[in-house]
Amino acid sequence: MPKTAISTPNAPAAIGPYSQAILVGDTLYTSGQVSIDPKTNEFVAGTIAEQTIRVLENLKAVLAEAGFDLGQVIKTTVFLQSMSDFAAMNAVYGQYLAPEGVAPPARSTVQVAGLPKGALVEIEVIARKS
Repeated sequence: MPKTAISTPNAPAAIGPYSQAILVGDTLYTSGQVSIDPKTNEFVAGTIAEQTIRVLENLKAVLAEAGFDLGQVIKTTVFLQSMSDFAAMNAVYGQYLAPEGVAPPARSTVQVAGLPKGALVEIEVIARKS
């Protein structure tokens, strides 16, 4: 099955040899997003909640470019610089990916030694059209 690179100016541009997302059939695999503002290409520092909002808005833009929405996300991987940020990240995450009446995606959350630009959170998703 062929793979199609997905790119949108509404999310940060890839800064290396990778794509914002790859579409294979009816499944979309995104690269991890950190809190970079796509309008300025500058890192948005702030609280874990503020960074999580920017990350999820970036992911929402990549999904939209491929004709998907957050309701079609089936798996996420969350990378946290500190597990002490889990509750605050989770509160924002739930608003985007598990609103009332929506089955939340499967998820893995791991603490990492560091993230690009000193980010507090990075999230990648897999989405599938029904």
